[in-house]
Amino acid sequence: MGLSNDRYGRDVLDPRAARNRRPQTKDIPMRLGMVVEDPGSGFVGEIMGWENGLVILEDRRGKRRSFPVGPGFWLDGKPVALRIPPRTGSTRRYTASGARAVPEGKAKVALPSRIYVEGRHDAELVEKIWGGDLRHVGVVVEYLGGIDDLVAIVAEFQPEPGRRLGVLVDHLVSGSKETRIAQQVAHGGYGDVVQITGHRFIDIWQAIKPEVIGIKAWPQVPRDVDFKKGTLAALGLPHSDQTDIAHAWQSMLGRVHTFRDLDPDFNREVEKLIDFVTQDHLDEIG
Repeated sequence: MGLSNDRYGRDVLDPRAARNRRPQTKDIPMRLGMVVEDPGSGFVGEIMGWENGLVILEDRRGKRRSFPVGPGFWLDGKPVALRIPPRTGSTRRYTASGARAVPEGKAKVALPSRIYVEGRHDAELVEKIWGGDLRHVGVVVEYLGGIDDLVAIVAEFQPEPGRRLGVLVDHLVSGSKETRIAQQVAHGGYGDVVQITGHRFIDIWQAIKPEVIGIKAWPQVPRDVDFKKGTLAALGLPHSDQTDIAHAWQSMLGRVHTFRDLDPDFNREVEKLIDFVTQDHLDEIG
């Protein structure tokens, strides 16, 4: 896909371009986790469920609103009519992570072991793909808002057998700040109850395969430029404030549906952490 210099050009992440072309409304079966927009109110949210002819949306701040099921929504910049999906009966179901879905039972009590990730976007992406699996085993994912204080954070957590801590770190490559911090934690004497792993990407956005959002490759951003704003600028998208960043991220996240939309190395590291923090609780998980 070619990139445009027009601020609101033909970029796949900009719904205004699609509106100008007046595409036909398409019927779309609803799916939990799907991110849609009600253009009348400007409310953008993730589908949390539907009942009595209403679809329940939750925005990134946790605010929920209900709208009538049917036409009048936007999905990935295109008008759609939301439809209640048909019942699947006994058809085998799989989670977004590719695991076999299991029947829902009683709510799990959260395990004392935890997974920490760097930021909100990291947590939202992990939830989008592995949320069902994590709830099944009772693992809570928390975001840190950065890892500069990771040494103190790990010490405060007080990891021990049965209370493991896994940490997913951005840009865990040789010579990076993140790698130096991870090494400091590793020297803290926690043995095998703390595991820090990560991925090579500067930011979690790059864990999404570029073709999923309609580009050939993620742009290279100078190291002295804010990564998110620099990325959006290179893609010809609005990038002046946090609202622009949030809107772009919701559009990207809305394109991600299964683990196949993500980098395989990233998937492997997340799965590794899930296995690590559940090792002491296999009898409880069942």
